[in-house]
Amino acid sequence: MIDGRLDHGEWALCAGFVIETGTKRGRPPRDHRRVMDGVLWIARTGSAWRDLPPHYGNWSTVYRQFLRWSDAGQWRLLREAAKAAGSAELETALAAVCALPGRRKAR
Repeated sequence: MIDGRLDHGEWALCAGFVIETGTKRGRPPRDHRRVMDGVLWIARTGSAWRDLPPHYGNWSTVYRQFLRWSDAGQWRLLREAAKAAGSAELETALAAVCALPGRRKAR
């Protein structure tokens, strides 16, 4: 990781897990690497989502994508892939992401 952002090798490991394929309808996909860097920033700093620096994108867009990937179990899969690849720094960062609160369940 460089300054808390994914380097090219780490992104190559992660890209296959987070880039959505399928229909060509709706809004065009966002920059998934920038979104992932934003989620990692939140996990690293412990800041509120609304405090996300704008160069990572709109905070609500990053948060919604975090929730989608959380619901799909992508963070756990990414962490396992990082561990298998021997990327201790990325695995540690993803462990922090896995600890972020996701959706609140209805009571």
